[in-house]
Amino acid sequence: MGLKENLHKLKLKYKDKKMAPAFNAIHTFLYLPNETTHSGSHVRAADDLKRTMNTVIMALVPCLIFGIFNAGYQYYSAINGFPEQFSLFEHFINWENFVLGASKVLPLVVVSYGVGLAVEFLFAVRKGHEVEEGYLVTGMLVPLIVPVDTPLWMLAIAVVFGVVIGKEVFGGTGMNVLNPALTIRAFLFFSYPGWMSGDKVWVHSAVEKSGVDALSGETVLGYLANAKSFDYSVADMFYGFIPGSIGETSAFLILLGGLFLIFTKIGSWRIMLSAVLGTLAMGLIFNGVVNAGWITESSKFYALMNLEFWKHLIVGGIAFGIVFMATDPVTASQTNKGKWIYGFLIGFISILIRVFNPAYPEGVFLAILLMNVFAPTIDHYVVQGNIKKRMKRLKLKTA
Repeated sequence: MGLKENLHKLKLKYKDKKMAPAFNAIHTFLYLPNETTHSGSHVRAADDLKRTMNTVIMALVPCLIFGIFNAGYQYYSAINGFPEQFSLFEHFINWENFVLGASKVLPLVVVSYGVGLAVEFLFAVRKGHEVEEGYLVTGMLVPLIVPVDTPLWMLAIAVVFGVVIGKEVFGGTGMNVLNPALTIRAFLFFSYPGWMSGDKVWVHSAVEKSGVDALSGETVLGYLANAKSFDYSVADMFYGFIPGSIGETSAFLILLGGLFLIFTKIGSWRIMLSAVLGTLAMGLIFNGVVNAGWITESSKFYALMNLEFWKHLIVGGIAFGIVFMATDPVTASQTNKGKWIYGFLIGFISILIRVFNPAYPEGVFLAILLMNVFAPTIDHYVVQGNIKKRMKRLKLKTA
């Protein structure tokens, strides 16, 4: 008898027991649910929540692998100096970078999934409902949006907070108002700001092994916020050979992931496109302010305002946020017109916060959380507007 049949027997044995949700979750995770709808109207489709989550994870895996290599590359480059003639296979994709990166990144993934799923199972068993697959994506997103040297205990506390406060108190997957991964990120930012905004946290700094006092790992946005110059080229920023959170540095892989989500109809192209337009619009406004001479070089906001409007998309976490978090189907706007408004405001507000928050020059996660709160309101007024238009057309026809 195979594993599937044994799990099915356990499901039947513990059907009315306290631990039934745990056995059901294991069975559903490994195999398709063996239950069918017997009454009521429903739509037959090839996808389910597990397939949707797995599709998003497939889009995230390249960012994870790249982040592992980049963690090692940034560390060794900070010690030995960045190579003048960069070779992808010699300096980036090599065993040393992978081993160091994996030793730092994989524990974050294990803690994220281990703690998050433990909380999910605990709530499922306690409340007697099924364990849902919503945390499969959240568990992958969390380690990709934090610095490489984030302490594991700190991440564990943040995950517990994000799952409980960000999702379970609202009723679980599908009922949450805020994106759980960004709730975890916000908890880390406000509870441990030194670990999320310092210039020494974006590159692994094993001082006792490197023999140096500290490793400078300031991000591009950090350089700009402090009016410093940097040596990263446009290609470096686009392909991701720069310091930053583990999964957010490579705009190229994020772009491929976004196209994959659009192709599989998991991610909303309306939200992605409108968020890009909002980012470019705010960047153009700031460029116009600088060109008009309203802001001088002595201003602390000058460097970020003067950054070419399109470069905002390839530095920081805005591209990652737009593709993988703004498009969350639970917390985003549901109407087509609402998606355009929702996405545009995310991009617009992200650059606004990025420029005027020099202490931490990144605003995409705050912008998305803010728009998560207003998404139902946007949809409400979109629906009410459509109702008024239809009522007006009805009156004209009956007049």
